[in-house]
Amino acid sequence: MIARHCKKLQYQRKIVLVTNGRGKMDDDDLSAITSKVREDNIQLTILGVDFDDPDYGYKEEDKDHVKASNEAILKTLTEECNGSFGTVAQAIGELGVPRMKEVRPVHSFKGFLTLGNAEEYSTAMHIPVERYPRTMVQRPPAASNFVIRSDLAPGESTQSTATLNGDGGAGIGDLAAVKNARTYQVVDEDAPGGKRDVERDELAKGYEYGRTAVHISESDQNVTTYETSSGMDIIGFVTKEQFERFMEMSRTNVIIAQKTDDKASMALSSFIHALYETDSYAIARLVAKENKQPLIVLLVPSIESDVECLYDVELPFSEDIRSYRFPPLDRVITVAGKTLTQHRNLPSATLQRAMSDLVDHMDLSNYGQDDEGNPSEYMSIDDTFSPVLHRINQVIKHRAVHSNAEIPPPYEILTRYSKPPEELISRAQPYLDKVLAVADVKKVPPKVRSRKYRRDVPKPLSGLDVAALLNTTERRQRISPQNAVPEFKQLLANADNLETIQDACTQLSAIIFDVIRHSVGDSGYARALEAIRVMREETVELEEPKAFNDFMKDLKSKILSGELGGERREMWWLVRVNKVGLIQKRECHPSDVSEEEAKSFMSAK
Repeated sequence: MIARHCKKLQYQRKIVLVTNGRGKMDDDDLSAITSKVREDNIQLTILGVDFDDPDYGYKEEDKDHVKASNEAILKTLTEECNGSFGTVAQAIGELGVPRMKEVRPVHSFKGFLTLGNAEEYSTAMHIPVERYPRTMVQRPPAASNFVIRSDLAPGESTQSTATLNGDGGAGIGDLAAVKNARTYQVVDEDAPGGKRDVERDELAKGYEYGRTAVHISESDQNVTTYETSSGMDIIGFVTKEQFERFMEMSRTNVIIAQKTDDKASMALSSFIHALYETDSYAIARLVAKENKQPLIVLLVPSIESDVECLYDVELPFSEDIRSYRFPPLDRVITVAGKTLTQHRNLPSATLQRAMSDLVDHMDLSNYGQDDEGNPSEYMSIDDTFSPVLHRINQVIKHRAVHSNAEIPPPYEILTRYSKPPEELISRAQPYLDKVLAVADVKKVPPKVRSRKYRRDVPKPLSGLDVAALLNTTERRQRISPQNAVPEFKQLLANADNLETIQDACTQLSAIIFDVIRHSVGDSGYARALEAIRVMREETVELEEPKAFNDFMKDLKSKILSGELGGERREMWWLVRVNKVGLIQKRECHPSDVSEEEAKSFMSAK
């Protein structure tokens, strides 16, 4: 069957034989079978039930002489065919070990690595190279949308397997593919529903410039295209110490000389050795294809016993760097500019020593053991698999065979490195206890959660009701404009009825109106917007959306009519940009505002 189907084409030919070895077997034609298997380049795998396997550590006692004879014949056949022979128990045990899929290498760049202007100077370096991915994120398989076919009679079903393509290809069997359709609409008050459909050809591209859309016609689109030519040009060199690790922005690629070009291999090898011996890296400008965006890449030399190459990673432009400033961890700088090295927020020498001991005893670099029992790496990259990727593949395979059975737990090898080893934790526990004692770590008081009104009220360790002792409920009935948001939250935290919530929202609404009315330009808009956001979040959590929705309708009416100190439409624009509109029913069940009504409300009119 294999010979007829595959002929001489480039197929991967495999035969897997599963047997208990208890039937009678004639080995007269064994040599002919072996010759045929080797001639057709067939991969032969024989798995036997309770077969002896010294490598796996299994041996069946009191074995039947027929089975022992058959086992020896099959093992000889496998060895002569250069195949695999083992026990079924080993195969079952290895089902949980993910299989790596080999990907055919496809170059992302094929061109010249240049140093200098090769068109004008004959002394310029000009090496033909190829660039391939070295690391790339492996994505899990994506699910496709499908529906049950409606043209089948009740009870009718096809047993064929359904295959769905991401592009909405035709369905097979009981399933029908789902095709997506997209429509474009514009606001038109004269059209039914206030919107009118437009064809895609009628659309025009534009760019945002502030709050203005700048249109660029198709004839002028070439203006926005940065014209570049393909190539990898070296623009400078840096020492290894000058490179900061946070500068890496992309996956890693490997650069080698073009195949079958011995002169290029020698030239690139010389360049790699020059960088390696001087502890230097090269910086290059890469354009993978014509008119593609130029990239700045770092070229790192690598010399191994069997290969010499360059690794490249993308470097950031000036706009890509986020230069955030954070306070130092080893000192405290006061407002007066004085530097303190001893402070309650700084670790003491005793705490640093305790933490250092804990880190040393949680070291994983040599926690593993090799075959001879010597210390070795604990988490080798070859045994560290993506749990999401292989868990999804496990579920898909199981559900394809067992459509109604429960999903099995993840394989042990996928969860092995999700937590520290138990032995390591127990060994480091005394040092952890010392850190907790020196740092004076205390337990955070538990929170008492309630669905309505009194929410997330901290419960003191003493068990005392602090609010009742201080009698704060009576004194916080009025919200101060100078401290509106915190006092609004405090008032709601102690609210035990609907009237209190409505009164708090009414007070905060008046404060927001007053802030907008007396704002000089847009100086008070941010403060008003923050109060609106807090009111929205609190009313959603309390499941009382009506108070906020009534306030928003009143706010929009006052802004558009100019009742809040004249022209304040920019404030409404900020409300729309930050999406603090009406509370919809899908956000809070008691609300009676639909999604369409909420979208219509956010318009400028």
